[in-house]
Amino acid sequence: MPDNDVRYLLVDDIRENLVALEALLRRDGLDIHTAQSAAQALELMLVNDYALVFLDVHMPDIDGYELAELMRGAERTRRLPIIFVTASDMDETRRFRGYEAGAVDFIFKPIDPVILRSKSEVFFQLGRQALDLARQRDQMRAIALHRDQAMARLKAHADNSPLATIEMDCSLNLRVWSQGAERIFGHKARDMLGKPVEGSGWLSQETIQILRGWIAEDDGRDAAPRYTTEAIAFHADGREIACEFYASSLCEPEGQHRSLTLQVLDITERRQAEAMRSLLIGELNHRIKNTLANVQAIARQTLRQSAGLADFDRSFSGRLQALARAHSILSDATWSSAPLDDLIEDQIKAGTLDGDRLRRSGPKVQISPENMLRLALTLHELGTNAQKYGALSQPGGEIHLTWHCEGEGLVLQWQERGGPSVTPPVRKGFGHTLIGASAGGQDGSVDVDWQREGVVWTIRLSQGVTPVTAQTPVPKTQAPVHVSEESLVGRRILMIEDEPLVALDLTFELEEVGAEVVAVARTLRDALREAQDQMVDLALLDGNLGGEKVDAVAEILSQRGIPFCFVSGYGPEHLPAGFQSVPIVQKPVDPTKLLSVLQQISVPRVAEVI
Repeated sequence: MPDNDVRYLLVDDIRENLVALEALLRRDGLDIHTAQSAAQALELMLVNDYALVFLDVHMPDIDGYELAELMRGAERTRRLPIIFVTASDMDETRRFRGYEAGAVDFIFKPIDPVILRSKSEVFFQLGRQALDLARQRDQMRAIALHRDQAMARLKAHADNSPLATIEMDCSLNLRVWSQGAERIFGHKARDMLGKPVEGSGWLSQETIQILRGWIAEDDGRDAAPRYTTEAIAFHADGREIACEFYASSLCEPEGQHRSLTLQVLDITERRQAEAMRSLLIGELNHRIKNTLANVQAIARQTLRQSAGLADFDRSFSGRLQALARAHSILSDATWSSAPLDDLIEDQIKAGTLDGDRLRRSGPKVQISPENMLRLALTLHELGTNAQKYGALSQPGGEIHLTWHCEGEGLVLQWQERGGPSVTPPVRKGFGHTLIGASAGGQDGSVDVDWQREGVVWTIRLSQGVTPVTAQTPVPKTQAPVHVSEESLVGRRILMIEDEPLVALDLTFELEEVGAEVVAVARTLRDALREAQDQMVDLALLDGNLGGEKVDAVAEILSQRGIPFCFVSGYGPEHLPAGFQSVPIVQKPVDPTKLLSVLQQISVPRVAEVI
C-alpha cells in the first residue's frame, strides 16, 4: 500500500456484508481492511493506523458495543472514530449506548450508498490531512535533524580549525568567538561575547577602522562581499600576533542591519619563517661570495709563491680541500657552531696530521662558522709545513696541540717537538702569511716563536667560542690508506657526472694514471642506459643528476657487480639508501683520494667513507 493511502477497517461476522460494504466504499487512495471477529479486529488495530472503523453491532461472542468499549480502554485505539452498522431499529437507549461507547455516527441497513459515501468522505479527508501532517512532521524532523547535524559539523570544524571564527554586528559588538579564537588570542568567549571590539585590546584602532569600512561598503544589494587584509592583533598576554583576516559582510533578513563574519589565520610563524628565509638567503649569498673571494685570494697567492704548476696544484688543492672539509663539518651542524675536535679529526683523516704523533688536550668547545673556516686553513698550513720542514718530516717528531678558554675566546697553541733544528725563515711564504692573516680572526692575534727545538704558534680567538659541558668521547679515525696507482692502468671506467667541467677534470686525472674513461653520462636517462650496457671495471656516480635521484643507477651497478664510489658534495644521509658501504669522495675532489678509493674498491674489500 502506498504510504499516502487512508485506511478503513470493516468489522462484521458475515463475509457477504463485508464484501458489499467494501464494494460501496472502494475508491482511489483508500485501503480497506476487514475483520470477522472482535479478536481479529483488535489484532489489526494494534498493527495498523486507521482513519475510520465500521463496526457491526450484532456479532457473536463480543458485539459491536462491547468491542467499542474495549477499544476505548486501550491508548492506541481510544481515539479511533467508529460508525456503527446495524439492521435494528434504533431507540434512544441503544443510540445512547452507542454514543457512550464512542460512536460518531450510525449507518442503518439496508445501506444507502449516498449516505454511506457522504459520511465516509468526511473521515477520508480528515485521514488525508492527518497523513499530510504526519508526512510534513517527518520531513520537518528530517530537516531539523539535518540542520542539527550540519550545525554540529560546522561547530566541530570551527572549534578544531586553525582559523579563528569571529562574528560581530554592525556596531562591532562580538556575537561569536570560537574555540579557535580562544586558542589564538588567549581571550575566553565568556569575556568577549557581547562586548564591543573597541576597547577590548584585541585589535588596533587602525584595524577596527578597516572593519568599519567593510560594513559601510555593503549596501545589501549584491551577494555577500568578501574582504581580506593582513593586520596585527594582540594576545591576552600583550604579545603581537600577525594575522590574515578573511571577512564576509552579511545583511540581516530585514535588510536594515549588517553583520561581519571573520576568519582569522595566525601567520606569525610564517612571517618569522619568511624573515628567516630572507636572512638565510642573504647569509648564503654572503658566504658564497666570501668563499669565492677566499678561493680567488688563495689561488692568486699560491700561484705567486709556487715554484711551478705541480707545486701550485699540490698547494692549492690541499688548501681548497681544507676549506671544503670544513664546509662539510659546518653543513652537518646546519652552519651553527661545530666542535673543534671534529676539525682536528678531519685533518687526521685527510692525512695532514698524523694521529699517532699528535698529542692534544683541551676542553670541549664549539667554534663559530667563521672561526671554523679560518682554523681549517690554519691547521692545514701548520700540518703541511710540519710534514715538509718540521716535526713530522722525520721519525720521532710530535705535535703538541693544546687549548684553553679565555673569557669568551680561546687560546690555541701548536708546538712541534722532535723535528730538525729550527731557524727563523729568511722570508715568509704564503702559508706563513695565511696563518698570520686569518688564524686569529677578527680582534684575535697570532704569535710565532721560532724555538730551536721546535716552532710554537699561539693563536688567540677573541669570540665565537662556546664551551661544551657534556663530555663525549672523541671518535677514532683511521688514517687514509695510500696505495699504488699502477693497479688502475687499463681499467675501464664509467663516469656519471652532470657537471661538464668536473667530468673533464676527473677524466684527465684518471687518464694520467693509465685508466680509460669509456663513457660519460650527464643525465639520468643516459646514466641508466650506460650503467646497463657498458662493460666497465669501475664507475664514478654523482650524488644526483640535474636534481634527479640516482638510486636506480646505483641499483643497476650493484646488480651487475660493478664496483663504484659516489662523487658528491652531499653527505651520506642524502645519497641512495641501502648503499652505506659504498665510499664517498667529497667535492671538490682531491685527485689523490679519488685514485686511492678507486684502487681500494677494485679489489674485494669493504671500503670506508672518505
